[in-house]
Amino acid sequence: MKKTVLITGTASGFGRATASLFHRKGWNVIATMRSPEKEQEFTKWENVLVTRLDVQDEASIKQAVQLGKETFGTIDVLVNNAGYGLMGVFESATREQIQNQFEVNVFGMMQVTQAVLPMMRQKGQGVIVNLSSFGGIVGLPFTSLYASSKFAVEGFSEALSHELSQLHIAVKIIEPGGVHTNFRNGLDVVKNDIEVYNPLQAAFFERYGKPTEALPKATPEEVAETIFTAATDGSNRLRYLVGEDAQFYADIKLKNTEETFVQSIRDFFVK
Repeated sequence: MKKTVLITGTASGFGRATASLFHRKGWNVIATMRSPEKEQEFTKWENVLVTRLDVQDEASIKQAVQLGKETFGTIDVLVNNAGYGLMGVFESATREQIQNQFEVNVFGMMQVTQAVLPMMRQKGQGVIVNLSSFGGIVGLPFTSLYASSKFAVEGFSEALSHELSQLHIAVKIIEPGGVHTNFRNGLDVVKNDIEVYNPLQAAFFERYGKPTEALPKATPEEVAETIFTAATDGSNRLRYLVGEDAQFYADIKLKNTEETFVQSIRDFFVK
C-alpha cells in the first residue's frame, strides 16, 4: 500500500519542494495551504489532495486531517513545515507580533501534531518531521522572536521524541541554513522608533551574510531530500542539518567554549 504524508505550508518554498518530491517517490500527498483555491499545479496530480489548513485555525486543522484520513485511509508521516520569520528590535515588538510568531511557528505546529497523533498511536507507527532552522541552534542579534520560536520547536521535538519512542512514532528535526525561498520575501521586520538601536540593526543586516558568504547554500530541493530521508531512514537520529552555513554556526556553538561562542557572534555582528 502507498504511504501517505501530510505537509503544511505547501504553497511555496520547502513545503512545495517536499510535496513534489514525495509525489515523485510514489506517496499519497496531502498538500495543505491557507489558500488552496489558488493552487493550479498540485490539483492536476494523481494521489495528491490539496486542502486548506491554516495553523492558526484549529477547525481547518481538524478538517484537513479528517479529509486526509477519509481520502487515503491514514497518515504515515507529518511534515510540520508552515512558518514565518519576524526580525528586528525586541523592545519595539508589539504583543500581537510576539504572539503571532509563536502562534504560527510553535502553537500551530503543536495543534497539527495533536490532530495527527491519534492515528499514528492507534496504528503503532509514524514519523513527525518538524522544520526548525540553524536559528533554532544559534540566536543572532535582532532575531530574538524567530530564534526563540525555533528554540521552542527544538525543545518540543526533542522531548516529544522520547515520549513517543515506545509507541514507535519517531520525531525528527530539520535545521536548514540560509536557503533562497519565498521565506525572505515574506519576512516581517519590527518597526522601530528607538533611535539607539538603528545603527546596531543596520550593521547587523549589512553583516548578516558575510560570515558564511563563501559557503554553498542548500537549495529547497536539497532540504526536501533531507526531509524525505528523515521520514524514511528508520533511524533514531533526531537532528538533520542542511547546508554548510548551518553546520558553520552549529560548530561555532557546539565545538567551542561558551565564552568563545558568544564572542564570535558579537565579533561577527555587533562590533
